[in-house]
Amino acid sequence: MTAQSMPPAQLAHQLRDAITRLNRRVRQARPVGDLTVTQLSALTSIRLAGALTPRELADVERVQPPTMTKIVAKLEERGLVQRSPHPTDGRQVILAVTEGGRAVLDQFERVRDEWLARRLAELSDADRETLHHAAEVLQRISRA
Repeated sequence: MTAQSMPPAQLAHQLRDAITRLNRRVRQARPVGDLTVTQLSALTSIRLAGALTPRELADVERVQPPTMTKIVAKLEERGLVQRSPHPTDGRQVILAVTEGGRAVLDQFERVRDEWLARRLAELSDADRETLHHAAEVLQRISRA
């Protein structure tokens, strides 16, 4: 069956499944260390946002605040995040990624990119061109 003759719902299912499986496999490529997937996700969210309160981070990560408190404590214990006073609310703190946290995230990204680059190198030029075009289309879909 070609993409032209495939119903959009079937293509959506096929794409979602492929993206989910690839994402899972890329996430499994990780440097040696004991940082959990949840901790890595929280650290990434803080870096992407620049800084967040623990409550904002819990909302972004879709976990309960007490769970996030434990995650942040582990990250802080490892020197990956730092707390600073909230500029307008004395009851709150702001979380930011430390230099050490950025280095850990960079290492994770490097290992994952290297794994994916090795897989891509095994493909034909035509397949890599197809994936290049697909990546552009997926970027447009994700921005819609």
